Amino acid sequence: MIALGRELAARGHDVTLQTWTRWQEHVAAAGMRFAPAPEYHVFPTRERPLTPYEAVERATRETVGLVADVAPDAVVADILTLAPALAAELEGVAIATLIPHVDPRLAPGCAPYSSGARAPRTRVGRMLWHGADPLLAAGLRRGRRELNETRARLGLPAVERVHGGISEALCLVGTFPQLEYPRAPRAGTHVVGPLLWEPPSGDVELPPGDEPLVLVAPSTSQDGSHRLLRAALAGLADLPVRVLATWNRRAPQPPIEVPANARVVEWVSYARTMPECDVVVCHGGHGTVARALASGCAVVAVPAGGDMNENAARLEWAGAGVRLPRRLCSPRGLALAVGRALGRPAVHERALELQAWAASNDGAVRAANLLQGFAHDRSGVFARDRD
Repeated sequence: MIALGRELAARGHDVTLQTWTRWQEHVAAAGMRFAPAPEYHVFPTRERPLTPYEAVERATRETVGLVADVAPDAVVADILTLAPALAAELEGVAIATLIPHVDPRLAPGCAPYSSGARAPRTRVGRMLWHGADPLLAAGLRRGRRELNETRARLGLPAVERVHGGISEALCLVGTFPQLEYPRAPRAGTHVVGPLLWEPPSGDVELPPGDEPLVLVAPSTSQDGSHRLLRAALAGLADLPVRVLATWNRRAPQPPIEVPANARVVEWVSYARTMPECDVVVCHGGHGTVARALASGCAVVAVPAGGDMNENAARLEWAGAGVRLPRRLCSPRGLALAVGRALGRPAVHERALELQAWAASNDGAVRAANLLQGFAHDRSGVFARDRD
C-alpha cells in the first residue's frame, strides 16, 4: 500500500493512507496523509471475545467518518481489510481491492489455497482435487453468509457472489504473473506485479570472498526459536559459499554459533542486499520471495505458516526456486536445498527472467495507472489532481 500510495503521491494526487500508527512516519515520508486505523485484537480483544466479522463491523463504523471527511474519488482496500471497502460503499465511493500476494481465487480442480500442493499437471490429478470442490464451496458459502450478516447490520444489501469482499470493478493482484496458475480471465482483475517497499535502512558489510552469496532471511513473525537460522548456519558452514544472515531484531537465545564463512546481523535491507546475492533462504513470505525474484535470486523456501505454503508451491511450480518442507528444516536439509538451487542452471536462469520482467513492469506504476483510469471513469477527473 505504501508503494502504491507513494507512486500516486509522486504524480500529484492527494493520498490518504489509513494504517497502524507504527507506519505513520513512513507514510508521511512517502508524501501521503496518515490516518490511524482501528487497532485491536481479535480472538479475543482485551475487552471481550470478538469474532472476525464483529471486528469488521466495528472497524467499518469507525472508518465511515474518515471516508466522509476525505471524500475520495476511490478507496483501495487490502483483501484482508474489509472495513474501508464497506465504509466506502456506505459513502457511495468507488472501491478497488489490492491483493498483495498471489490470487487466492483458484480454478476448479486445484488444491485448496495455502495447502502447499501444486496445481495438478494431469487430468487424473484434476479429477482428484475436484473431490474437494464441494467442501471448498461450502466454506465459501459460509463466508458469504457471514459477510452478508455483517452487511445487513450495516444497512448494506446482500451480495450473491462468493469472494464478496473483492471488488469486481478493479482488483489489483500484486505478484508476478509467472507465479499465477492458469485460469480463465476475470473481468476487472489485473496482475500488476509485486508492489515493493521497505523501511529505509543502511548497507551492511558482506562476508569477504568470491564464493556464491547466500542470504538467510527468516520471517519477522514466524519461527521464534530461530530454527531456520540455526539450521542454515550449521548446514552451510562447510559449503563453498558465503552466508549473510539476519535475526530481524529478535536476538536468538541462546546465542548462535557463527561459522567462519558467515556473518550474522540484526537487520538487513533486502533492496540493497539481495541484488548482490545468488540464493535467498527464507520462510516463503510473499514480500521476501517477490523481492528476491525481482533481484534475480534463486529462492529456497521453508514454509512456516499462513500463505507461505502456497508461495513455496508457486515458486517451485514456476521453476525459480526450491521448496523444503518444514519437517526437513535441518542442517543437512538446508545444505541439500541450497546446493540444488546453486547447482541447477535452469533455476538461476528462471530467476533472472523474473528479474528482467520486474525491471520492465513496475508493479506500483502499473497499479497506479489502472487506479487513475478507474477513478477517472467514475468521477470524470481526479478532484485532487494537482498536475
